Amino acid sequence: MQSTCNRGVLDLQFVRRQFPAFDEPTLAGQAFFENAGGSYACGAVVNRLQEYYRRLKVQPYYLFNASAEAGEWMDASRSRLAEYLGVSAAEVHFGPSTSQNTYVLAQAFRALLKPGDEVIVTNQDHEANSGVWRRLGAQGVIIKEWGVDQDTGRLECDRLDALLSDRTRLLAFPHASNIVGHVNPVADIVARAHAAGVRTVVDGVSWAPHGLPDLRALGADIYLFSLYKTYGPHQGVMVLNPELLLQLGNEGHYFNAGEPFKRLVPAGPDHAQVAAARGIAEYFDALDEHHYPGAASAGRAHRVREALRDAEQELLSRLLAFLVTRKDVRVLGPINAQERAATVAFVPLAVDPREVARRLAQSGYMIGYGDFYATRLLTAMGVDPVRGVARLSFVHYTSSTEIDGLIAALEPALTP
Repeated sequence: MQSTCNRGVLDLQFVRRQFPAFDEPTLAGQAFFENAGGSYACGAVVNRLQEYYRRLKVQPYYLFNASAEAGEWMDASRSRLAEYLGVSAAEVHFGPSTSQNTYVLAQAFRALLKPGDEVIVTNQDHEANSGVWRRLGAQGVIIKEWGVDQDTGRLECDRLDALLSDRTRLLAFPHASNIVGHVNPVADIVARAHAAGVRTVVDGVSWAPHGLPDLRALGADIYLFSLYKTYGPHQGVMVLNPELLLQLGNEGHYFNAGEPFKRLVPAGPDHAQVAAARGIAEYFDALDEHHYPGAASAGRAHRVREALRDAEQELLSRLLAFLVTRKDVRVLGPINAQERAATVAFVPLAVDPREVARRLAQSGYMIGYGDFYATRLLTAMGVDPVRGVARLSFVHYTSSTEIDGLIAALEPALTP
């Protein structure tokens, strides 16, 4: 099928027209490089959220029209996102955030774990996919840590093999770190774990913004990510097999134990935000239709996934090339763009990370600084988590001009 653009080249004007933030006067002249903390919401999500609050802000799933339509919107969000994830709608669960979802999940896993069982966690994770499992140690579960290489921040598979035993029940690890950005070989890690009879929980928060993954290909038992980092509302998504769900403890009201979508949501879902999440899929639909008019819908998820990833690669290569030439910064993670997400954390050696962020903000570049809830990782790599790092994170709607401007602004920002 003939594309309206060359492979790897998005129509950036079209893309930005889908995001209200780029028309917002108060954001004019500023470039957003803290997307790992939360992306801009696409217009389809914003419009659906507004319409829901106008017309459908009622209790859903009753028989009157507004209620029935509200429920249909929520169901559509589940089924449409499932299409892009390569799973069934029955596997998609919404919750208030990935941190909250993971906490509830860990409580539910107590039904499957007993004293002496082993859980493997990493020190590469955001604390949300580490601390909740570590707390199970208070109940007699044995916690093992799959530690990163202190220089590279990578998780080496041979270290995992040494940790697996016939008592291991669960492995929790990230698809990509929000600090080192290295894209872990999820399918290979999952296969190793499954060969040992171990279930897997994958934190995809730092990878999903760069293209929703094909979860069937990855094979993880549970995969979590945040919609507010994938152009949507402030909700978390948890994908897990219905059979596994029924083996976990019911964390909802006792009388809802037979309701699959209520078992892991103790307080109930945010109806409006769940309903608006459908807009993410609608944005991806529009993106694909614009660039590949007439292409078969069956390949849409793959095309969008590749388009988002390809759009970032050249920009990421340029940013890394600049940073690695400097003697006054330590880049954390791979310097090869193909091996990482477009999230680049670095340690400024001569200027405090907060000061770097302040100077860049004065120049119109919005970046993050701190420990990003990855204090275990920073400590393991010899970085003071109190001082923290500076982080530059971007996605497919970032422009070449913004990357050039950021690089130019970094020069004085890093100078004592």
